Amino acid sequence: MTDTGSTRAPSPGPREAAASPHAQNPERTADPAHLPSLCVQSWYVDGLTPSGPAPFATAIPTRSLDFLEQLPQDRFSCWVRGRSGIVGFGRALRLTAQGPGRFRDLERQWDELRTRASVDDRVGLLGSGLLGFSAIAFADGSRAASVVDVPEFVLGRRDGRVWLTHIGAPEADGGRPASPEDFRLTPRPLTAPAVLSAGPGEVSPERYEEIVEQASARLRSPQAGERKVVLARDEVITTDGDIDVRTVVGRLNSAFPSTWTFNVAGLVGATPELLIGVEDGAVHSRVLAGTYRVLEDPSAELAAARAQLSGHKDSIEHSYAIDSLAATLGSVTAELHVDREPHLLQLANVIHLASDAHGRLRTEDDGSALSPFRVAEAVHPTAAVGGAPRDRAFELITELEDMDRGRYAGPVGWVDGYGNGQFGIALRCGQLEERNRIRIFAGAGIMPDSDPASEREETDAKFAPMRAALGVERSGPGAER
Repeated sequence: MTDTGSTRAPSPGPREAAASPHAQNPERTADPAHLPSLCVQSWYVDGLTPSGPAPFATAIPTRSLDFLEQLPQDRFSCWVRGRSGIVGFGRALRLTAQGPGRFRDLERQWDELRTRASVDDRVGLLGSGLLGFSAIAFADGSRAASVVDVPEFVLGRRDGRVWLTHIGAPEADGGRPASPEDFRLTPRPLTAPAVLSAGPGEVSPERYEEIVEQASARLRSPQAGERKVVLARDEVITTDGDIDVRTVVGRLNSAFPSTWTFNVAGLVGATPELLIGVEDGAVHSRVLAGTYRVLEDPSAELAAARAQLSGHKDSIEHSYAIDSLAATLGSVTAELHVDREPHLLQLANVIHLASDAHGRLRTEDDGSALSPFRVAEAVHPTAAVGGAPRDRAFELITELEDMDRGRYAGPVGWVDGYGNGQFGIALRCGQLEERNRIRIFAGAGIMPDSDPASEREETDAKFAPMRAALGVERSGPGAER
């Protein structure tokens, strides 16, 4: 099994069809006014037994491929980094919210759900107990729903231990205590349907270069109120048969073990950028800004990357991201340390400037720590995916992109019943629209001296991970990105 990195609908948005199987039990959307009282049990399943421990038919898988083959083709959620992770099966219920108040609405619903839950957690590791997987829309005005999906079962691996969680109705409501025998995995071979088409979405490459030119001209104006803006474009990929999400997740996790691979509400990807991680009142974050495109071998190109990324454009762009993170995360922390000097984050086909931050969250009046939803709301969107200043950049994105990003570039991750959670920024990802169609996204930070062709090429490099995982590109540095 692949081990959590730290580790959890109303009218559908443009990136999630109402009848899509990837919506995962669309009929189980919770009524915010009548949330159920859940019964939650977590127990270890990696003890020494004569036969394979449930839910595995034989031994606990030691290879990622063996574990992936035991997942359902699309009815699962996951948050995985390297060989640590949490994987949810089925859906007990879904919490939804939209609009400017979506973070607070989800927080309120989740707080009520965890307050009402009866929890028997015999594991006590990060990610055990009550858990939900969440994906939140990028923009206030997005038509896409922000969600928390609460699975029926969760398999987790952390610190070398493997556990199983069951989330369901209490006995009084017709439920019964769960046991390992309630949940069995059946291996099914992975599939990789042929790609029928892959082409521009709402923002074509040509249109993208046009809006980059418009944005950089605006930023050069003496009257400009913006210093940086992040513009994105999309592509639509259609396959000859159902997209096997297991295959996509497996390829991403294998190629990029240092990133956070996710599948939440049909949003599939592998992000190198952790928006916020909250554990026992501590918070940490990683911001990326400044990109070098790898030509052949990232290890052999570190010197070239260092030379480019130390230049004016990339260093200024990264300084905006650091300043933005320090200001927004500082508003919810009692103490905070932000790396002022970035380091190089080396991936297969890009190298980024990266800075980390860590601190202690401030407490509410009742002494409780702020929730992951509240912290994510304060930090989103960072200058790395929106721009600087934040509000002005948002306006420019709306004006020039003319595209609903849906959940792309929004927070994606998990929350638990103890006030912990992780939200990455939904990058290097796509939203499933039908069983055989997915819309993928990529963006670039635009500065006054940006070259439109170079910025379009940067988005090509950032498309490469999803293109390769879906079978569009299987050769060259982008194929193993």
